[in-house]
Amino acid sequence: MKKNGINLYNYAKTIIPGGTTLFSKRSELHLPDKWPAYYLKAKDIFLWDLRGNKYLDMFCAVGTSILGYSNHKVIKSVQSNINKGNLTTLNCPEEVSLANQIIKHHPWAGMAKFTRSGGEANALAIRIARSCTNKKNVAFCGYHGWHDWYLSANINSKKNLDQHLMPGLNFDGIPKNLKNTAFPFPYNDFKYLSKLINKKKIGIIKMEVMRNVKPEDNFLQKVRNLCNKKKIILIFDECTSGYRENMGGVHLKFRVNPDIAIFGKALGSGFALNAIIGRKKIMKKAENTFISSTFWGERIGYTAALSSIKEFKRLEIFKKIQLNGKRIKKIWIEKSKKYNIPIQIMGSNAIPSFIFCENHEKRKTFLTQEMLKKNILATNLIYITIFHNKKNIQKYVKVLDKVFRDISLNKIGTILKSKVCFKPINRIN
Repeated sequence: MKKNGINLYNYAKTIIPGGTTLFSKRSELHLPDKWPAYYLKAKDIFLWDLRGNKYLDMFCAVGTSILGYSNHKVIKSVQSNINKGNLTTLNCPEEVSLANQIIKHHPWAGMAKFTRSGGEANALAIRIARSCTNKKNVAFCGYHGWHDWYLSANINSKKNLDQHLMPGLNFDGIPKNLKNTAFPFPYNDFKYLSKLINKKKIGIIKMEVMRNVKPEDNFLQKVRNLCNKKKIILIFDECTSGYRENMGGVHLKFRVNPDIAIFGKALGSGFALNAIIGRKKIMKKAENTFISSTFWGERIGYTAALSSIKEFKRLEIFKKIQLNGKRIKKIWIEKSKKYNIPIQIMGSNAIPSFIFCENHEKRKTFLTQEMLKKNILATNLIYITIFHNKKNIQKYVKVLDKVFRDISLNKIGTILKSKVCFKPINRIN
């Protein structure tokens, strides 16, 4: 008899801290005690749970699968190379091929390195940047992983990461001598950043290019100019935004180039691969420090990324992603107006999201519960894929209409059968 995902998750919490290795996949963030939690298989935009129930997935894997789950071209390439050997004494040539491809997409860059995860990539970028400057302090804006350099911001004040990660985050295990080495700044607040630079001996600025709101008043160019003037190294963290709206980093659309950029998630189509690129003079500094990990040499990620890039071109996916995202936003606006339920729509067309202007967590939980009743995995955020098309969102729209209607009729109290979900990771920009 197949296990129940809810029971398995409850058991997992007794042997895995938090129940799962990835924070964003905790059931408490979606539908406490009701979320199916585990899957048997996945294809395109569909998942099957441990009992074989099929779901339309409107959330989509924390942004890793813009080609949909188990893209046959990518899978075929990966399987072919696995059969030839995945990790050996020698290096795989795909590493060189991928470095060459990504640098071609970003003419300002001269060298590349690779990791498996985004947290590793962020830590590596900071290490390289710090090796290039005597001013080791970092000003940051956004979410940049779990490593000591980042979480140390909360040693100064437990509120420092409230808007970048989550409120009141503990910093147990972080050496206290890292205090006053990492400082947050608000997105689009150039005046605040300028004052921070003058006060804190900042040598590195790390930021997400764009997520929930667009840069205003030439913000990105002003940051670039400030870095040039103060000889500060600028890092763009595009683990989420890269290779999702265009062939490369979204910074290319704004015509503002960093000194180092990081890509992940969409680049590998569900396989673990992150890229760190930069100006050759800066990236060469990696040779003056120790940066290495056995499984960074796996063939899988490089193969998947190379195959994904081919599919991005062949299918012209960035046009489809934009179109599907605009379609979703339009639907949200229509339902909000129809039932007079105020919402705030945020994010790019590739990662649209919304918040209820009143009782957000409770209403979000209700939405997820009602969607799950109809075998749809959904929340208030969608990582758009090429399969978020008219055909696949028809079922979603029908349930969404009922959710907004029930909210307008104040029915949540009688229909909601779950605890209210936890507040997820914040995103300042």
